[in-house]
Amino acid sequence: MNLGFAIDNRKCIGCHACTTACKSEHDVPIGVNRTWVKYIEKGSYPDTRRLFTVTRCNHCENPPCVTICPVRSLYIRPDGIVDFDNQRCIGCKSCMQACPYDALYIDPNTHTSAKCNFCAHRIDGGMEPACVIVCPEQAIVSGDLDNPASAISRLISRHPSTVRKPEKSTGPKLFYIEGDEAAHTPTEAPPHTNYLWSDQAQGVGHFARYAAQRAATKHPERQLGLLGPKGEEAHQATARQGAGPRLSRSYDPPSKGVLWGWEVSGYLWTKGISTGLVMLPLLLNVLGWLPLTPVLETGLAAVSLAFLLITTGLLVKDLDRPSRFLYVILRPQWNSWLVRGGYILQATGGLLTLWLAVRVFDLPLPGGTGWLYGLLAAAALMAAIYTGFLLAQAKGRDFWQSPLLPVHMLVQSLMMGGGALLLYGLAAGMGVLWPAVIALEVLLAAHLLLLAMEFNLTHHSHDAALTAHLITRGPLAFHFWSMVTLGNVAPLLLLTQAADGRLVVPAAALVLFFGLVTEHIWVRAPQLIPLR
Repeated sequence: MNLGFAIDNRKCIGCHACTTACKSEHDVPIGVNRTWVKYIEKGSYPDTRRLFTVTRCNHCENPPCVTICPVRSLYIRPDGIVDFDNQRCIGCKSCMQACPYDALYIDPNTHTSAKCNFCAHRIDGGMEPACVIVCPEQAIVSGDLDNPASAISRLISRHPSTVRKPEKSTGPKLFYIEGDEAAHTPTEAPPHTNYLWSDQAQGVGHFARYAAQRAATKHPERQLGLLGPKGEEAHQATARQGAGPRLSRSYDPPSKGVLWGWEVSGYLWTKGISTGLVMLPLLLNVLGWLPLTPVLETGLAAVSLAFLLITTGLLVKDLDRPSRFLYVILRPQWNSWLVRGGYILQATGGLLTLWLAVRVFDLPLPGGTGWLYGLLAAAALMAAIYTGFLLAQAKGRDFWQSPLLPVHMLVQSLMMGGGALLLYGLAAGMGVLWPAVIALEVLLAAHLLLLAMEFNLTHHSHDAALTAHLITRGPLAFHFWSMVTLGNVAPLLLLTQAADGRLVVPAAALVLFFGLVTEHIWVRAPQLIPLR
């Protein structure tokens, strides 16, 4: 059995019976929805029409939410339903970033993820989902896609159907009969800041906090309308010129907003400092440029371990169910890079503790310290770049699918490690560590080259290009150009003029501060792109 949905847009009248039936059946709190109806106005008066799009979980053949979930909270049933277990969920919000269809939400009562589960309890009792039963026009059809005699199979075989975002290769099983691309593509008719019949300034739980932030920052999503040919204002302008129809989103639920906030940006920053403080000195030592004295090693191990502990604290702080953090270790789902990263961070922390103990207590190591250095370098390398693979599992955010992301994270970690190493050397009375100055100059130049490649090469999708535009010309442009000039160019110039060492401190401080700005940009910008 392979259950799926079909929405017959020839019949849908946008009555929201499916939305209310779903809320009643599952006791869904106010402010969040498992199924909803989006309204799109197409055309210019008097030649206009309204498009209704019923949206919910697509119960994909290859659901990215299941792959990224670290604790098996999401799973595929034998009948093809993608179901969830809120008793396991830790509230990491990874599934929400992975879903290209924006189908999941955090329940404000349980603080765990939830979504349409095909009314699995009704299916098990031999009944149909509540939305199917209540629809007055029979516009929602469910059934076995593998059975050619089922109503859904006959409907799809006899009428042209489409799915949303087929390029994501998720195998969605929510089919639309005579669906309109304008309604299926979120950026064709971008979200408004408010609607005539729905107040977008309000939300519940996590979304209430986001609504306040959104109002304080003058609704950054509204600026999406200024970005490229698929923006709202661009559509209005072309309609006035006779080049195409006007498109407007006239009804929609509140935006879920930025799911990963300052905690994730901070975690990437502290992790970068921790791993960079290990990788860069060990690399310089292998090259014969920086001798590792016991005093230097003790300080590096202690500072790196401290920043790694802060990293762990920020990870736990970001969870909506922080008391369940150990589920990542005790109930792992090994395909998730969040699980793999958790074990990598544990291994790195254990090796740093051993390194610190060896130097503080002058402990002998069988076979010398060479093998410990090798393991430390490997663990720090993986800890630096694993987040790139985790973000790549977030299929809903196209900008994070860049193949340059792990390289960017490695260079960024080495840069922050270089800045921290210079400051530590001066604070510990070692003077200016000139090998670290040279290495930081090379890394800053490499980072500028990476930025040029990221923002000048052709992006693989419209959403990725839109994100790049948001960063360079949209609401994050000030942060981005400040980071380029003050976080890269200025430190590079200061270091090249630091013959007497007096300019090393401001250069290192700029690198560290704007390293945090960089992480903020990379975390926040992709989340401003609407997914529904």
